Amino acid sequence: MKNKTLRQFVGTLSVTLAGILWGCIGIFIRNFSVTMDSMQIVTSRALLTTVLLFFILLIFKRDLLKIKLRDIWCFIGTGVCSIIFFNYCYFRCMNMTSLSVAAVLLYTAPAIVMIISAIVFKEKITVQKISALLLAMLGCVLVSGIVGTKPLISKEGIFVGLGAGLGYALYSIFSRAALNRGYKSLTIIFYTFLIALIGLIPLTDWKGLSTEMFASGNDFLYFLLFAIVSTVLPYIFYTYGLTILSPSKASIMASIEPVAATIVGFIFFNERPSAVAFFSIGCILFSIILLAINKEKK
Repeated sequence: MKNKTLRQFVGTLSVTLAGILWGCIGIFIRNFSVTMDSMQIVTSRALLTTVLLFFILLIFKRDLLKIKLRDIWCFIGTGVCSIIFFNYCYFRCMNMTSLSVAAVLLYTAPAIVMIISAIVFKEKITVQKISALLLAMLGCVLVSGIVGTKPLISKEGIFVGLGAGLGYALYSIFSRAALNRGYKSLTIIFYTFLIALIGLIPLTDWKGLSTEMFASGNDFLYFLLFAIVSTVLPYIFYTYGLTILSPSKASIMASIEPVAATIVGFIFFNERPSAVAFFSIGCILFSIILLAINKEKK
């Protein structure tokens, strides 16, 4: 029982750390968006993550570079259906609606994960999960600032935003499928971003990206830090968490991301959170605590 409780704690901590690190991405994006477009930023993450993990695995865990050709669909799922599709829909949604609406539509992902997991993995939908899901979604809605404003909404924007939520959700689903086939977290992440990088080749302004990335040694180190903090570490934590927690639990727990983003905005950009934001943070944190209480099997 103690080992099971400890394992659940480690899984919860891993996914929560992933969400916190994803929430720190704004520190980098604020600087990059001045001179780079969204696709260049996505490609820089994929490129550096792929190269970094390749050399790490080549030197320390070469056997983790091996995959079976019949399982390539898992990595196409995480790389193309999730990483590329999610980013394309999310950035397009930002241009079609307000940022707050885009953020809320993105966080339909936990509900999508719960439904797909019930169908594909026969995962139980419990009162505990539904309660935590509703709390997390309420927190995301409130922290987005959509309440009390007149956000820009269109039918096309909603459709594309739901596509972003689906793409975001599919990483949990396809990663779980790969884990069930015996692949390790680092293998999944490497092939996810390798395949994503291949798919991004025709969509990226490579000349502009290389100019920004290699402008100076400090610039390259900043890009490298961006890849490590916003991609390598959080995806390692999240994918490892999926070896312990169910996809639906992990997806809800990752909703800590907007909480972290709010804190980052306050610390680094002097964005003072409102009373509603504090309440939303409480909702999201309580949803994680609720899920951490192990009432049922994963």
